[in-house]
Amino acid sequence: MIKVGFYQFCPIFGDVRANLQKIAQAIENTKADILVLPELCTTGYLFTSHEEVHELSEPIPGPTTLFLENVTRRKHMWLVLGMAERDESSQKFYNSAVLIGPDGLKGVYRKAHLFLEEKLYFAPGDTPFRVYDLGIARVGMLVCFDHFFPEATRALALQGAQILCHPSNLVLPGKGQQITRVRAMENRIFWVLANRYGTEERHGKKLTYTGASQIIAPDGEVLAQAPPDGESLQIVEISPAQADDKHVTAMNDLFQDRRPELYKAL
Repeated sequence: MIKVGFYQFCPIFGDVRANLQKIAQAIENTKADILVLPELCTTGYLFTSHEEVHELSEPIPGPTTLFLENVTRRKHMWLVLGMAERDESSQKFYNSAVLIGPDGLKGVYRKAHLFLEEKLYFAPGDTPFRVYDLGIARVGMLVCFDHFFPEATRALALQGAQILCHPSNLVLPGKGQQITRVRAMENRIFWVLANRYGTEERHGKKLTYTGASQIIAPDGEVLAQAPPDGESLQIVEISPAQADDKHVTAMNDLFQDRRPELYKAL
């Protein structure tokens, strides 16, 4: 059995130092094996210019990942969070998720499916959907709008993912929470959705985030759920091996019953 959880909070736009301190304080008081944080949680989400993206993004590894490595190493835990990444070689910017643990930076995933005005500031991800074996569990990462595309989750599930870590800034009320519950059921995996809450209003633009972070079991049971508004740090105990059993009934295995030869578009 392991302990997994989410930390739902409201990042301050542009104040990376304050956001990191808030995250560190939350981790300091937490006993978890895997903790998931929201999308772009070190910078805030509502960018309004390329200059802001350039100023607030970082290389990976970089100051943010190095700071959090010290925390996860001391706490002997795994952390998944969203941040703005700057690729120094290409000078492209990505909406990324990072996996950091006791041994440092383990993996980076760049959001493949960009939402709305993200397309103005970020490049679509070029990293494959990859599963990471942490010893205690096999995990995959998606970022926010990626959950709308069932192929993304299925690609991770077919590679053996037991837990899907999902940093998000959801703005469509109820939709993300419904869809991720379905994704967990149709792939028989655990799902940790870490959403932010609150409202960002900048330069005439406004977004309100839906909160309601949740942890879903492979059978669709809601194991934990945050309120739509307010901070929430919740931890549950799970057995990752439960996600290895793909049976819906004694005679129906979700993966063995697949018919990929019929799934080609006409």
